[in-house]
Amino acid sequence: MRDHWTTANEIDMLTTMKSKDTERLIEALASNWQAEMRGYHTYNTLSHQEAEPHRRRTLRNLALAEKHHADLWAARITELGEPVPEYDGSEFGEAGSLANRIGGQGLALRRLELEESRDIARYGKQIEDLGDEASTAILKEVLADEADHYITLGGLIRHHLPAEPLAPELAKHALDELVATREEGQPKAASWIGDAIYGVNDGLGAIFGIVSGVSGATLGNAHFVLIAGLAGMIASALSMGSGAYLAAKSQREIYEAEFAREREAVEYNEAEARELLSLTYQVRGLSAEDADHFVGHIAERKEQLVEALARERLHISEEGLSNPWVSATSGALSTAVGAFIPVVPFFFMAGLPAIIVAAIISLIAHFAVGAAKSLITIRSWWSSGLEMTAVGAIEGVVTYVIGIGIGRM
Repeated sequence: MRDHWTTANEIDMLTTMKSKDTERLIEALASNWQAEMRGYHTYNTLSHQEAEPHRRRTLRNLALAEKHHADLWAARITELGEPVPEYDGSEFGEAGSLANRIGGQGLALRRLELEESRDIARYGKQIEDLGDEASTAILKEVLADEADHYITLGGLIRHHLPAEPLAPELAKHALDELVATREEGQPKAASWIGDAIYGVNDGLGAIFGIVSGVSGATLGNAHFVLIAGLAGMIASALSMGSGAYLAAKSQREIYEAEFAREREAVEYNEAEARELLSLTYQVRGLSAEDADHFVGHIAERKEQLVEALARERLHISEEGLSNPWVSATSGALSTAVGAFIPVVPFFFMAGLPAIIVAAIISLIAHFAVGAAKSLITIRSWWSSGLEMTAVGAIEGVVTYVIGIGIGRM
């Protein structure tokens, strides 16, 4: 019995020790994460404050590297069963306080150089202390990067910029972040919004014309107007949906066919394909040497070379292609919605009152659709709305007069 209790106590002690070791490890990793996030925000802020393009790009690269380090620590913390900590610093990092001290950004960079040296020493000590194999592997990667950062900061301070190419994934992240920053606060319409607005406009215009014409021919007979309007609504929605689907699918098939042709051309004669791409860039203003150098980098991966050739030939990338089903759905539903609006009054009314109400709500809808077009154009909403209203009014009057003429024949 005594041995049993002794063994149980030893197990409890071991469990407690392991738990405390894990807590210390997570605490250290969380501190590392906070430091890297602070570095990311600091370098990012300094890059926005820098006017010289090369220095700005270098600072931005440093920011992306710090963010990558933070992501590595976050992933390890998650593997240990803990949530990623919340950043407790300023969105400007230390740039706000550093840059505003006497000496400006130059002194700020010197202080950051000192911080990098301290981080190198701290991470070096952690390699000995943490005792966690996965964390040690991350530390070795981060340490190598921090040493490069120290050299890079020295170059910035002394106005000698080392060549610092970005890995493709970091370059993609930089591009996405820069585009997002430029487009922040600017209206941006998804591709399906254009299909939807066009669909509402088409359905509203077509069925408003049918309703006006049939109303003129039948003096507002609700029965005939509803039959014609609902039949037209269904036909317009199906036509728009199938047309949008086939258009998007055809565009994708054309891209894939061109991509296949370019792949075959590269396989058959890569030198000619490289020359073609180089000449394309020379036409756009690059020197022959720069264009050849650029194409040489692209051609390091054949698939990358094929993508560049296809993009230049079609002026579109795979990311810019519409999804056929999304285009079809948005086109069909929006057309049905637009087509249903002029028909609504004839469910409850007939004769001239129904015609007047249908005309009023249809013109209001025309204005609303025209105003909505400002989401994907640069025109003012009221100008676009009034233009659409005028077109709808002319269309309604013309078809109504034609309908009266047909009715009297």
